[in-house]
Amino acid sequence: MAIFTHQNNFMKILILRFSSIGDIILTTPVIRALKTQIEDVKIHFATKERYAKLLEENPYIDRFHQLKNKEGDLITELKAEKFDLIIDLHHNLRTWLLQKRLGVKAYKYDKINIKKWLYTYLKIDRLPNLHIVDRYLATLAPLHIKPDTLGLDYFIPEKDEVQNNWLPVTHQNGYIAVVIGATYNTKRLPLDRLIELCDRINQPIILLGDEHDKSMGDQIYKFFEKKSAQTLSEEDIELKLGKKAVIFNACGKFNLNQSASLIKNANFVFTHDTGLMHVAAAFKKHIFSIWGNTTPKFGMYPYRTTFIVFENTQLKCRPCSKIGFEKCPKTHFKCMNDLTFDFYLPN
Repeated sequence: MAIFTHQNNFMKILILRFSSIGDIILTTPVIRALKTQIEDVKIHFATKERYAKLLEENPYIDRFHQLKNKEGDLITELKAEKFDLIIDLHHNLRTWLLQKRLGVKAYKYDKINIKKWLYTYLKIDRLPNLHIVDRYLATLAPLHIKPDTLGLDYFIPEKDEVQNNWLPVTHQNGYIAVVIGATYNTKRLPLDRLIELCDRINQPIILLGDEHDKSMGDQIYKFFEKKSAQTLSEEDIELKLGKKAVIFNACGKFNLNQSASLIKNANFVFTHDTGLMHVAAAFKKHIFSIWGNTTPKFGMYPYRTTFIVFENTQLKCRPCSKIGFEKCPKTHFKCMNDLTFDFYLPN
């Protein structure tokens, strides 16, 4: 193992990952491995202010540093710490410049951007069969850190643990979580397909998402609650639906930690490629993972948990982006519109 000498006789490591929800949760095996396998180590973590709550209960982190309005303030704060090593799990221009300002040795993870570009735009597959967490962990190779098999971590503050009596009576004996949100529209099912999915589930369902997803959640609720109030007809979605699903629209009603608590207590989780998918993986849930214009081949599928992938593998245009778009570049959106829901859930 590399030897570092610190004035206080312990090693001080800074981990950098500024965004976003899923990517930060995916760093947790690195945090745990460093803290548990290096003797006398202090782990600091720098991220954007709005993401700090994701790790505030993590027992393996000794101190947080938050990027707020001025980057210079963060650099001043970090310089005062006199770090021995930086683990850069973001690896962009901002973190490169930060390292130069701090003058500290850094290990950076491989973003495989060229290989992603080749697969996205030329459909030349040179992608490694490796989860991004394992690429994160490979960054620690010079320290002789050994990956464990514990998966992701997510620690919920006690005050945010959702109590059973907070839920409708219809959902207090068990429910399925359906995450309807996603950062980009091309990573989420359209409304009619979400309705179809909920009908196929045909059990008590809690819809999860943020305030921006509340309107869509309301439309799904109304479809199953009152036919007279629904905005879509059966002809619109070209299906004869049973409309027996019992919907609780939790979008915008709970904070992120509370939504994580709802996922932890769910029987199964259906989710797009989004941050809450990785929350579900942290709690070892059985996940039904729904993919649109992106692909699990990029290494962002659920980590160390049971999961089933729904994706349309018959399209030559997919993937069309590493992240997503507001609308389908080819307008047909077949990656979601032609997706097949093939699953069985025990009652």
